[in-house]
Amino acid sequence: MLSRVALRRSFLSRSISTARGRSAILEKRPDDVVITFAKRTAMGRVRKGQLKDTPVDELMHALFSASLQETKLNPAEVEDICVGTCHPPSPLYVSRAAALAAGFPAEVPISTVNRLCSSGLQAIRSIAHAIESRDISLGLAVGVETNGMDLRNGYNQTYNVSRKKQDEYALISHTRAEKALEAGIFAEEIIPIELRGVVISADDTVRKGVTADSLSKLKPVFPDWGEASTTAGNASGIGDGAALCILTTRARAEKEGMPVLGKYVASTFVGVEPRYMGIAPVAAIPKVLAETGLTKEDIDVWEINEAFASQFAYCVEQLQIPIEKINPNGGAISLTHPLGMTGIRQVVTGLAELRRRNAQLLCTSMCVGSGMGGAGIFVNEAHS
Repeated sequence: MLSRVALRRSFLSRSISTARGRSAILEKRPDDVVITFAKRTAMGRVRKGQLKDTPVDELMHALFSASLQETKLNPAEVEDICVGTCHPPSPLYVSRAAALAAGFPAEVPISTVNRLCSSGLQAIRSIAHAIESRDISLGLAVGVETNGMDLRNGYNQTYNVSRKKQDEYALISHTRAEKALEAGIFAEEIIPIELRGVVISADDTVRKGVTADSLSKLKPVFPDWGEASTTAGNASGIGDGAALCILTTRARAEKEGMPVLGKYVASTFVGVEPRYMGIAPVAAIPKVLAETGLTKEDIDVWEINEAFASQFAYCVEQLQIPIEKINPNGGAISLTHPLGMTGIRQVVTGLAELRRRNAQLLCTSMCVGSGMGGAGIFVNEAHS
């Protein structure tokens, strides 16, 4: 009889070898890791916006409570929770406190992970891998950040991305986000939360009326650094927010009547020279595509984090992906970038866009502080 470890290895080998190529990935198997719920809170401008006085544990508690109420999930059935977050003091203690206060029994364990800008994607990966290895069959992945760090920098010095080009890419982000906000598109992915008697349900981070002229007039944020072309308008905003995904097996979801919104396929992380941190999607995306047997043309929607316009422009042009497919409703430059939240926020946003388009495949990617990058593949299984 095979040991438990041998069974896991056999299962993982079979999963990896069979799920290659678009047609294989789109097949539905009982042991698929599926997403049954994917929502985010509204986001707020750091130190100025609607969440500026909200500690991370209060924000998580509100998200947990709203999610349990909407899904009617029995919290006692959750087998593990993984929280991606970067900067709160004692992150495990505050995450555990938030879960207990929201009604999760003491028996439900929790962990925290910090991979900076990809912490949310790492949380999804941790829960997905635990399900794939049959350690658990139902778990929560959370990404949260309040009072995040400002990570603007000057990588354009290395790649000679002009101020004009940076502003052009920034304008695309601002224009798309304003249009999406006015159309009510973000309401589809936001779960309203109550904080101190106030309901928070819309982002306060999107700046309206941004033009090429207004961007060109902004002063550099690092006037003494090289060409000094990074501004508050062409770099990611700093903000607060949280996002959550519920993951389980397809077999359990179908047995218990949970809606299947999407499927986790694969994720990968890479390292690059720390001073070239921003280019990491150029390495992470080809790796995850190769591992899954996909091509760039197979991907319907891309969510690539806009840490700052210089690195984003470089990545887009090196990858040669049509800009129409990338961040169709704006990215971090216009929406903001709560570090621990972003990795899950991009999945929530990407799956929602796939539903609207009745499209199938999402690739999400981000550069990571200290010289890393991450990427993941997800399938939409819901329709608008």
